[in-house]
Amino acid sequence: MSEGLEGRIFLAGHRGLVGSAIHRLLTRRGIEPLRRTRSELDLLDVNAVRAFMASERPDIVILAAAKVGGIHANASSPATFIRDNLVMQCNVIDEAFKAGVKRLLFLGSSCIYPKHAEQPMRESALLTGVLEPSNEPYAIAKIAGIKMCESYNRQYGVDYRSVMPTNLYGPGDNFHPQNSHVLPALLRRFDEAVRKGVDRVEIWGTGTPRREFLHVDDMAAASLFVLELDRSVYERTTDPMLSHVNVGFGDDVSIAELAALIADVTGYRGAVVFDPTKPDGTPRKLLDVGRLSTMGWQASIPLRHGVEETYRWFLSHRDTLRSV
Repeated sequence: MSEGLEGRIFLAGHRGLVGSAIHRLLTRRGIEPLRRTRSELDLLDVNAVRAFMASERPDIVILAAAKVGGIHANASSPATFIRDNLVMQCNVIDEAFKAGVKRLLFLGSSCIYPKHAEQPMRESALLTGVLEPSNEPYAIAKIAGIKMCESYNRQYGVDYRSVMPTNLYGPGDNFHPQNSHVLPALLRRFDEAVRKGVDRVEIWGTGTPRREFLHVDDMAAASLFVLELDRSVYERTTDPMLSHVNVGFGDDVSIAELAALIADVTGYRGAVVFDPTKPDGTPRKLLDVGRLSTMGWQASIPLRHGVEETYRWFLSHRDTLRSV
């Protein structure tokens, strides 16, 4: 049984990687959500968020807005990452509640789990160990968002759910080679090497860490699936004190394997060299998606197919992509 998506939906972060995919999916279903650009609604401004919620009165809120970035961005701007995400989440969740919003979906990240969590990582691994230092501020903000949703559910009886995606990629990603995540950064780097005739591409770390990758269209589908799931079904498969749900592909690859795949897709034939003096990050990040599978959903886009599609999108948008 489904609760559906009746009423007015506010999609916060509709221009981001996940937000844009959710928007595409909603549009295909004939639903046009409330949207605001950053210049139209600054989610860091509590008064602006309060006025928006009071005037628009959404029935459902999807919180896909976040300050995001790769290892380099997190390491160079930790204060920005923890401050902006905490403030944004607090403003949207609290003001949504005050405006009478009963249903909300919060999008987190798999970096919430401890650096050395048992693999694959179950939802119960949350707060059981030390986080990966390179993205700890961002992770703490996301953990706070999960706990805020849980706390509002317990105290006020609302239905605020959280989904924790693994590493995402796809159309609309940030392809900057330093400030983006590993998959889009490598796509751009290998593409540039092919175009410039470079015969050597250097990659941070040893190449041994393993990562799971989920196409953003799968993430959008999973998000709406979880949001629409009947509350009684959702609550039977979750713990009220641990209500977030992992969203992943269910399999992982090493960074070296990923680099080889991207080199093949882009047509790069030169050397791939790893720099072990640079940080690897978390040794492995694979989510246990058993809870979501029990609910009735699983990913459908294979990695190679997704990378090929993403590369075609990149080629068609290469000249207009942001450089920072």
